[in-house]
Amino acid sequence: MTAEETLDEPPTEESTDETTDRDQSHLTDVEDGAGCTEIWEHLSDRRENDADEE
Repeated sequence: MTAEETLDEPPTEESTDETTDRDQSHLTDVEDGAGCTEIWEHLSDRRENDADEE
């Protein structure tokens, strides 16, 4: 969200393209509605597993 956008305004085509172009594959196992803590734990666990495999 840019400084010009507010939560009440629908996303513009530009901001929608911005979010769809990002690689979000690292979040596929995170449940919808997860908060910051759950996402952090998921990413931390994933990093640990990747380090163990090396």
